[in-house]
Amino acid sequence: MDTTFIAYSALGIGLIGTLWRIGRWFRLPIGAECQPPTLTGLWSQTARAVGRAVFGPRVTRLAKALVWEVLLQGHVLRQDWRRGIMHLGLFYGFFFLVIFHALDEFTSARLWGDYAPTLNPWRLLRNLAAALILLGVAFAALRRRSDPLLRATRHMADQLALALLAIIVFSGILLESHQIVSPEMFRTMVAEYAFIEDDAEFEALQAYWQAEFGAATTAPPKTGADTLALGRDLHADFCAACHDGPQSALLSYPLSRLMKPLANALEKANFDTLLWHLHFLVSCLGLALLPFTKFFHLVATPLSLLVRAGGTAADADAGLRPVRRAMGLDACTHCGVCNQHCAVAVIYRAIPNPAILPSEKLGALMRWISGATGTQCVSLAEGSFICTACGRCTQWCPSGIDLQDLWRASQRELVQKGYPSAHGWIRSHRPAQWAARAATIPSASAKAAGAPATLDLSANPETFWSCVQCTTCTSVCPVVAVSDDPRRDLDLTPQQVMNMMRLQLRELALGARMVWDCATCYQCQEHCPQGVRVADILYELRNEAHQRLKPDYPLGAPDEIVSKA
Repeated sequence: MDTTFIAYSALGIGLIGTLWRIGRWFRLPIGAECQPPTLTGLWSQTARAVGRAVFGPRVTRLAKALVWEVLLQGHVLRQDWRRGIMHLGLFYGFFFLVIFHALDEFTSARLWGDYAPTLNPWRLLRNLAAALILLGVAFAALRRRSDPLLRATRHMADQLALALLAIIVFSGILLESHQIVSPEMFRTMVAEYAFIEDDAEFEALQAYWQAEFGAATTAPPKTGADTLALGRDLHADFCAACHDGPQSALLSYPLSRLMKPLANALEKANFDTLLWHLHFLVSCLGLALLPFTKFFHLVATPLSLLVRAGGTAADADAGLRPVRRAMGLDACTHCGVCNQHCAVAVIYRAIPNPAILPSEKLGALMRWISGATGTQCVSLAEGSFICTACGRCTQWCPSGIDLQDLWRASQRELVQKGYPSAHGWIRSHRPAQWAARAATIPSASAKAAGAPATLDLSANPETFWSCVQCTTCTSVCPVVAVSDDPRRDLDLTPQQVMNMMRLQLRELALGARMVWDCATCYQCQEHCPQGVRVADILYELRNEAHQRLKPDYPLGAPDEIVSKA
């Protein structure tokens, strides 16, 4: 196996993919008001933005963000210290192993002339980094399993990333553990680095390593005082310059004690070769996949945090707002914090559309930008317009993503491309046209064969039999009061909607704008002299219409939609 070619290929793929991913930020205009910038304009805008950030008053904020937000993960620690420690462990553990271990030929060996991976503090730091990563992976897995909302929104990409990271780290620990006790590794080291003159010296050095470092041997070594003294001298002459005691290996050394009785059997099975190839190939796979998986947030998230610290005006004035939006999509770690604090997340229990949740809406937005059509766009539109723009997702996002700006931009573009909010598409047709469409779609109660009806009010004639058409509900309705022409603006008044129900014209009432404009203030229901539950009926009709009349394609001309229905 040509390991050098594989390593450089993985590194090349990772670098090219990273440049391609960053370049995509400048090619994806997110929002109907954005146009792809020209190369010249983009360069000048970026230069002005960087100049204002570095030489302007924002430099202090950027320095603080670099230290507090990026290096210390302070925003996460402030929200939840346990999750903050997990982030720190994964962040620093991953970067230490990549920079100072995987790439040690280019970094550690050139920065420190006496560097050797088997010396301290490198062996200690390497095991500490591995321990931090494994603890972070375990905490992340337990957190996702313990929270019902996080468990319901788990992605295969999340599990694959954690599994890949765990395999890389654990295979490395196993490999080092085996090397500590491997008889073949000891013989290879002596043949390459020690000038041993006879078998007695070899046995002395072997005895010393067995006694001091716990190395395994193929045969019981001699352990006399003179033998150990000679072994100590040989170790000082040939081994001490690049070998410290393995006791500092927090993970590998305890595991090597468990593996020692099996060392010779594992040696015969070429266990070390299998482990080395597994560790090497999976590490190269992770490096090559970095720009194409959620691992890329290791690049995008720090940049997103720094951009947020620079202030929203910097990118807006420079025309770089679409770049920031695209960067935000890549900066998402799918941690689920935004879902836990979303004001409308509870609606997900009633409407199982993942795009209602902020983290899943980001994924749907990415698929839409990449060319998704049809039902995926409908799901994104439904989730986008259910959002109340409370801003809590942006406030709690640990990656510094301006989610509110993304939602506003995507909503404008959804409307422009024919996927408006429910209020928007209900206004595209008259009640009679919606009634024609509704007649072809079974109601919610009819869909569930044998199940009890869920529309207890609008499907029960006894609910509105007592209505005497006194127009009290219409007189007290604030929605009617603000309309100059209720027939034009609302189609039907509340009293007329009740009359449609009495006449069994429920499908005609479903498309009335009054159903969708109702403010649910309950004035009509509180003032009704007959006790008719007017507001509850209107709200129930709205829910039923949303399920039965929801378009599954971009809205076109009214006649076209009716014909398709």
